[in-house]
Amino acid sequence: MKVKKYVAHSMPEAMKQIRKELGKDAVILHSREVKRGSRIFGLGKKTKIEVVAAKDSDPLIYNQTRQEGLTAEKRQAKEPKQESNSNVLEELQQVKKLLFQSSLQGIQYPVDFQVVYNQLLEQEVEVEIATSIMEAVIEREKTAKIHHSSSELAEEVNKEIERRLQSTHFEGISEQSQIIYFVGPTGVGKTTTLAKIAATSKLQEHKSIAFITTDTYRIAAVEQLKTYAQLLNVPLEVAYSNEELQKAIMKFAAYDLIFVDTAGRNFRNDQDVINFQESLPTNEASEVFLVLSLSAKPKDILDIYDQFRSIAIKAVIATKMDETRQYGSLLNITLGRKIGIAYITNGQNVPDDITRPDAKMISNFILGEHNET
Repeated sequence: MKVKKYVAHSMPEAMKQIRKELGKDAVILHSREVKRGSRIFGLGKKTKIEVVAAKDSDPLIYNQTRQEGLTAEKRQAKEPKQESNSNVLEELQQVKKLLFQSSLQGIQYPVDFQVVYNQLLEQEVEVEIATSIMEAVIEREKTAKIHHSSSELAEEVNKEIERRLQSTHFEGISEQSQIIYFVGPTGVGKTTTLAKIAATSKLQEHKSIAFITTDTYRIAAVEQLKTYAQLLNVPLEVAYSNEELQKAIMKFAAYDLIFVDTAGRNFRNDQDVINFQESLPTNEASEVFLVLSLSAKPKDILDIYDQFRSIAIKAVIATKMDETRQYGSLLNITLGRKIGIAYITNGQNVPDDITRPDAKMISNFILGEHNET
């Protein structure tokens, strides 16, 4: 195996060097941004792309299982360590580490495919989903007996993401619904999101609306909703118990929509979620939206959904898009958990910073125009 490190101004420039020296069957082992330039107070440093690439006579095209990776790690642990100041040995140790990490991530592809695959992983798309998408594109390329350029390949992956999202619904509030619950953990922006959707319902759709809050644990939450209620000139009831919630719903029975802001829950406490579910009066005229922050860790987002999935969740509302540059959770939740996304918010402005997504929009968030720099 021939292994070499490349430093370039951009990934396309690095790929051009790799193809020229290692050929189209080369695979990328690792890539990262590095600062190069003057070391005086860090002045004059520029961001460059460092890529470690390799070429084998029999390039690895298929999945390496996690077990194989673990076996390789055990073998390395048993090998005697040799003291050496040689830069060559240091490079070899680095390559071994990168190869092991790559085996845990899964498949390694020829350079063009690997670049797109790495972009999916950098967007924090789950390995299983990213691999499945790449395999589908590769299979179509093999069947059609064509070879896509780098830009064409990215577009093909974009199209594959769109295809997979066609079965996902992006529906907001249904026409037949009246009681709209906003649930989720603390700090995800439930109250602000409620206000944005409510403002649109009243100002643009000309519906009569009312507010109820059960978030009595935080004084600021009640005051915040009171402010929105005053601005929109809509009634508000504060419910301190299940009985008061039921009475408030009955009081607002004549309104087109009743928006209910619930208290944040500790999603790691099973009993807390169970108690919350039992206290939520739902019927055929109610819908429940789970509010999740895109700035949270991808695993936490999935864990939160799994904890709340016992509740009849209609769809997810993804908030705080403006606070992150990784959007893989949009795919992880839709494709991995088979749940739709009704709204995406990207700021604090009411009612402006909210949008209704579709398959093309999400595809572009993951691997399209939205991420071009």
